[in-house]
Amino acid sequence: MAILSEITLYPVKSCGGIALRAATLTRAGLMSEQIYDREWMVVDAAGACLTQREHPKMALIAPRLKLDTLELRAPGMLRLEIPLGLPDPETAPTLTVQVWDHTLKAYDCDALTATWFSNYLGVPCRLVRFHPDALRLANPAWTGGIEAPTLFSDGYPILVIGAESLRDLNGRLEGAGRAPLPMNRFRPNLVVDGIGAYEEDYVDTFRAGGAVLKPVKPCPRCPMPSIDQATGEFGPDPLDILQGYRAKPEVDGAICFGMNNILLDGDGATVRVGQEVDVELAF
Repeated sequence: MAILSEITLYPVKSCGGIALRAATLTRAGLMSEQIYDREWMVVDAAGACLTQREHPKMALIAPRLKLDTLELRAPGMLRLEIPLGLPDPETAPTLTVQVWDHTLKAYDCDALTATWFSNYLGVPCRLVRFHPDALRLANPAWTGGIEAPTLFSDGYPILVIGAESLRDLNGRLEGAGRAPLPMNRFRPNLVVDGIGAYEEDYVDTFRAGGAVLKPVKPCPRCPMPSIDQATGEFGPDPLDILQGYRAKPEVDGAICFGMNNILLDGDGATVRVGQEVDVELAF
């Protein structure tokens, strides 16, 4: 029997995640307490997104959802509190921001927040919040033409990884005399246990809590899995092991781990850790 074993929300793109016992699935991704996955993003002076790829210490920015604020903590920094309520669209300042190939309007968070991030990362930067007037869709070539909105994710609303896939990788790492890796190196939203290693590659739909998820694209891997999420430092990179068996021709030979998903049905459904997941294979 397949079960949902982990749920993780990442309020700020490329920063730490929040492990949840339950969350709401929406077409735009996970949501908890009316806060969406990757609702905030750090940008440079030109409005381009900053990530752990260039600033690995972003991993150490730890979020926590409180009653009416998003609390952020980081080593050597005072606690930062960001209001959860949406700004007034008539008066709130906005910025034009860039997240990969998409240019969007976003709310500009205040100068105190910008100073906090700039001091921590050591570069001029600002925090922005996804604007409700903005529309960013996953690539329709992969979604089969289905309009799948997402916020500041890398491109798709929900990333799913099978627990057995990591166990297989860790067995290979240990066979090479290397330490196993935790799942947070790969930053999935949902982890499904009880399916075979890499079986998520061949799933037509996942059904849980009234929601229907469809895997649409293998997740190509950049150097981020080499960043230790507990130290914010580059550690052993698993890509040299993965490249021997996880290069996917359908994504031009990219090394892949996990599957990007869209929500077909059940917008607003609740999923919970320990919940049974019905897995329908694509063959």
